[in-house]
Amino acid sequence: MTQILANPLAARDHARGMEGTVIESMPVLPPVASDLPAGVAAQDLTWEETIAAGGYATRRLARGTRLRLIDIKGDACASLLVFNAEMPTERLNVADTVKVQWNAYLDAGKLLLSDMGRVLMSILEDDAGTHDTFCGTSNAATNAAKYGDGSNSGAYPNGRDRFLLGAGKHGLGRRDVHPCVTLFKGTRIETDGTITPQVGPFEAGRSVVLRAEMDVIVVIANCPHVLDPRDDWTVTPLRVSAWRGPVTPEADPIRTATPEGLRAFQNVEDYFRR
Repeated sequence: MTQILANPLAARDHARGMEGTVIESMPVLPPVASDLPAGVAAQDLTWEETIAAGGYATRRLARGTRLRLIDIKGDACASLLVFNAEMPTERLNVADTVKVQWNAYLDAGKLLLSDMGRVLMSILEDDAGTHDTFCGTSNAATNAAKYGDGSNSGAYPNGRDRFLLGAGKHGLGRRDVHPCVTLFKGTRIETDGTITPQVGPFEAGRSVVLRAEMDVIVVIANCPHVLDPRDDWTVTPLRVSAWRGPVTPEADPIRTATPEGLRAFQNVEDYFRR
């Protein structure tokens, strides 16, 4: 291989010879999936990718888009940032997401709220039930203390630095990496205030489907949960699919489920009425 790379023409031929090579963790272009829900046309699929263990991905999604995350092998950890794509200074506010809904445990029907009182995404389906709104994600220091080199180029990458890479693709920087929610790895708060992690591994194939209620930027980091008690740096691939869908109608049961949620949807509708 060293001899090939030392010769630019040989390196070119080698690179071209890799055309068509498929590995597990990569975007599928054009996007193709054999398990789209009933009624979803193949041409409406806009994103199909598997995020490697320790990897990240990011995409801009149009209002109405459905985003499905699948924990392929039962040990993925999907930490998620969400921004208003038109005005990224508006972003996911985890504290308001918890406070406004009177509930810290995400599941189907819950909303991801922005710092301006609008719904960025709603959770349409959830057969996992283990998610986290308390702990955020790991950083280089936490990983270094537990595993070793936690930098982006190290053996044990951390969630915050993966977020920085993803946010940077949209012109965002360090100050834009805000507190996240984490899907598939959960926590519970005990009566004495202790945080109990729920990190599995779990049954393979669990999934969550979200709906974009605004044009959004999503950044996903797939790194071990910051409270994972295991000594080894452990995480498995995460599959991501997205497809076009209709904007939420007025009679939608998630929209009308609570007065607080309805007001957040009305704030979205007012935003798009400009």
